[in-house]
Amino acid sequence: MGAVQIKTSTYLLPDAPAPYEQFQWLAQQIRDYGGDSTLVRAQEIEGVPKEKIVAIFNDARAKDYGELRKSLQSFITRRKKMDAEEAVSELERFTRRFREVRAVDFFDSPRGHDIAMLLRRAEGPKRSRQRETLDVKQYQGKTWLTRPRPEIDRVGSAWLIARFIDRKPKFVFAPTADAIPDAIPFDMLDVEFSHHGNCCTFETLIRRFAISDKVLAKIGEMIHDADLDDARFQRVEAVGIDRVLKGWAKQGLSDEEVLRRGFECFDALYAFLQRR
Repeated sequence: MGAVQIKTSTYLLPDAPAPYEQFQWLAQQIRDYGGDSTLVRAQEIEGVPKEKIVAIFNDARAKDYGELRKSLQSFITRRKKMDAEEAVSELERFTRRFREVRAVDFFDSPRGHDIAMLLRRAEGPKRSRQRETLDVKQYQGKTWLTRPRPEIDRVGSAWLIARFIDRKPKFVFAPTADAIPDAIPFDMLDVEFSHHGNCCTFETLIRRFAISDKVLAKIGEMIHDADLDDARFQRVEAVGIDRVLKGWAKQGLSDEEVLRRGFECFDALYAFLQRR
C-alpha cells in the first residue's frame, strides 16, 4: 500500500479516499482474524512536521526506485546480448514494477522522474530526425524550467545555460514541464533538452548549441558518469559535487540556493580544468 512506519505498530498513509479505503479494509481483516487494530484520521502529528512526513515517504520510495535503477542499468548493459523477445519481456517487467512504485509515490519523489527517463533509455535508440543546431541568440533572457531538488545534471545544465547560452536566464522549478507556460523545460521527461539516447541533459545542450569547448566536454563526461552511473567515461570527479548538492538539499536549502552554490562549484571546476 506504500504505508510508512512511524512507530512500532503505527503505519501512515496520506488521507485520501483510496488509501483510507485500503486501511479500512486492512483494519477489518486484522479484527476478523482476532487481532486488534485502530484506524485514526489525523490532520497533524505533534512533533512531526509535514515536511518530515513527506521526506519519510520520499525516502521509502527512493529505496524502491534505487533497486529498480540498478536493475535497469544492468539491463541496459546486457541488452545487446539478449534476443529481442527476452529484452521486450524484461523491459515490460521493469515497466510494471515502475508503475507499481509510482502508484504509491504519493509525494512525487524526484527519483521517479529519473527512473522514467532511464526507462526511455532502456527502450533503446529510436529512429529520430536530424536535430538542427540552435542559435544562442534566439535563447536570450528566457525562463528555464526544471524539477525541484536539483542534482548534478540539472545544476550542471543550468550552469551551462547561464555561462554559455543565455546571458540573462531566469530559473524556475516545478514538477511538470507544462506547469509554467512559455518556460523552456530541461532535464524533464519527454522534453527537447533532456536525456536522449546515451546522453545526459548537459551533453544534449552541448550538442544542440554546438558548443566546442574541450573543458566543457570533460565536465560533460564527469556529469554523465555521476548522473547515469554507467562508468562510460571512467570519470569520478563530479561524484563529490553530486553528493554535496544532495547534502545541501537534505539540509533544507532552497532550490535557488542549491543552484547558486552549485554554480560556484562548477565555476571553480571549469577554472581548474582550464589551467591544467
